[in-house]
Amino acid sequence: MNDGLRPGDPVRLGGYELLGRLGEGGMGSVFLARSPQGRRVAVKVVRAELSHHDEFRGRFRSEVNRARQVPPFCTAEVLDADPDHEPPYLVVEYVDGPSLVQVVRDQGPMTTTGVHGIAVGVATALTAIHGAGVIHRDLKPANVLVAPGGIKVIDFGIARAFEATSQHTRTDQMVGTVAYMAPERFETTSGNQVGPAADIFAWGAVVAFAATGRTPFAGESATATAMRILTQPPDLTGLHGPLRALVARALEKDPADRPTARELLDGLLTTASSGGDAGRPPSVRAAATPGATGDATTGPPAAAGDGDRSGPPETDPVADRRRRRRLVGLVAGAAVTATLVSGALFGPDLLGDRTGATPTRSGSPAAGATTAGAATPGGSPSTSPASRTPSGSPSATTDRTRAILAGQRRVLLHVVEIDRDLSLPFDGELTVGDGTGRDALFVLEPVGVDFMIKSVNPDIAHRPCLGVKLDSEGYAFLVGADCQPTGATVFEISREGKDDKGRTSYAIVSDKYGVVQWDESQKKIYVQELGDAPIDTTFSLVDRGDA
Repeated sequence: MNDGLRPGDPVRLGGYELLGRLGEGGMGSVFLARSPQGRRVAVKVVRAELSHHDEFRGRFRSEVNRARQVPPFCTAEVLDADPDHEPPYLVVEYVDGPSLVQVVRDQGPMTTTGVHGIAVGVATALTAIHGAGVIHRDLKPANVLVAPGGIKVIDFGIARAFEATSQHTRTDQMVGTVAYMAPERFETTSGNQVGPAADIFAWGAVVAFAATGRTPFAGESATATAMRILTQPPDLTGLHGPLRALVARALEKDPADRPTARELLDGLLTTASSGGDAGRPPSVRAAATPGATGDATTGPPAAAGDGDRSGPPETDPVADRRRRRRLVGLVAGAAVTATLVSGALFGPDLLGDRTGATPTRSGSPAAGATTAGAATPGGSPSTSPASRTPSGSPSATTDRTRAILAGQRRVLLHVVEIDRDLSLPFDGELTVGDGTGRDALFVLEPVGVDFMIKSVNPDIAHRPCLGVKLDSEGYAFLVGADCQPTGATVFEISREGKDDKGRTSYAIVSDKYGVVQWDESQKKIYVQELGDAPIDTTFSLVDRGDA
C-alpha cells in the first residue's frame, strides 16, 4: 500500500524519485520510487543510526553482492544499491501484489490449494536463495507477496548485516519477527549457528499461518512466544495430511532434523504427483549431524529411527527428480522449470558440452552416450562414443566427462588454486598431496542428481567415501565415512569455470554443510557453511582410467 511521503522523507535518492511509503521495519523504511528509466521500483532506506556504523556498511555491501546472485524468478530482484550513500539504500523490483498477511487478514485462512501454492512457491524461492549462498533470516508472511505471476519472497539476505551490528538485546527487538524465528536464533550460547535451517523453520511457520490464520507458537507476548518456540511442540490444528507432516519436520527444534529447501520441494511435489508422504521427502535425507563427541575415525554416524533414514532412499531418486521437474512447471510456472532444469540455481551444466549434446544436471548423458548409473564403481563401463572418437577432440573430452560423472572412470580431485590433489590415507582424514599413489584415486558414485565421492584405495574399504565431520568447536572438515547416502556424504558438483590447463573446474558442495574449501593457514580441507564465504576453492576431475 502506498501511503504517500511523510514530512521529512527524502524525495530523491541517487537517480530515484520517491513516490510514497510502502512500509517500514527494523532496518528502515521502504518507498515506492521511479527509476531514471521510468520503471517503478522499491527502495529500502537504512535507518539513520546505522548510517554511521562502518561495520554495518561493510556487511551491507557484502550481503547486497550475495543477494544479487539470487535468481529472480521467485524473489524480488536486487537492482541497485549504494552502501556509501547517506543514508545507504537498496533498490529491488517492485512487486504489485498483496502480502500473505494482507491476504489472510482480508480473506481468512487459505484453501488447501492456496496453501500448497504458498508452500511450493516459498520453498522454491528458498532453494534459489540458499543455492546462491544467501540466508534470508527474516522470512515471514509480510515478506511473502502473492503476485499475479506467482509467489515472490522479498527482503532476503540483507538482515544479516543489520543483525551482526545491532545492539538490541531484548527478545522483541531482535532482527525478524519472533513468531517465525528458529530456536537457534534465541539460544546464543548453544553453539548452533544460524544457517539455512533457520529459514526452513520460518517456512513451516509461514505455511501454518497460511492454513490456519495464526502462528504455530502463538503466545501472549513476544517472550511467551519465544519460550514456546524453545520448549513446546507447534500447534498445527487445521493442517492435515502429508503437508502437516512436512511442516512438523520443518519446525523441529534441532536444525539438523529439518529438511533442506530442496527436500521441501521433493516432498511437496512428489506428494502432489503420487499421494506419498510429504513428511519423508524421497530425496537423500541427512541421517544426523555428525556429533562433536563422536569417534573422529568413524565418519558421520547414521541416525536410528524415523524410518531408518540411514539406508538408501526408499524410492528412485532419479525418477523423483524427473517428477519434480515436471511438477514445477505445473505449480510454479514454466520459468521455474527452465531455471531448475538448466541448473541456474546451482551453476551451469557439468559437462561444458561444446558438441550440441544435451546433458542432464547430474552429468548423465543424452540418448546414445554412456548411460549414467548403468555401471557402478568397479563395474565395466558401457560402450560409448568415447571409444570411437579421437581422444583429443571436444566430443571425446565430453564423453570422458560423462563417464567420470557416471562413476565409470577413476579421477584425481585436483585442487586448482594450490595445484595439489586430494588424498584419503588409511587414517581417514583428508589431506592434499602430489596425486601419486592409491590414496589420491576416487570415483563419483551418482545419487540422483548428486554424488558420493568414493576412494578406490582397497586399504580403506571400511570407510572409503568422503563425509563431513564436526569437531568439538563446530568446525566442519572431511574424513573417510561409510558409503551411505546421507546429508554428510552426498555432494553437489557444479561447474565453475576452467583451470590453468583448460580443464573444467567444479565446486564441491554439501547441501547440508556448505562448500568444500582449502584453508591455507591451517593446511586443511574444510567445509564452509552457506552464506559465510564465497567459493574460492575449485576442483578439476583428472581422468585416471577405467574404474
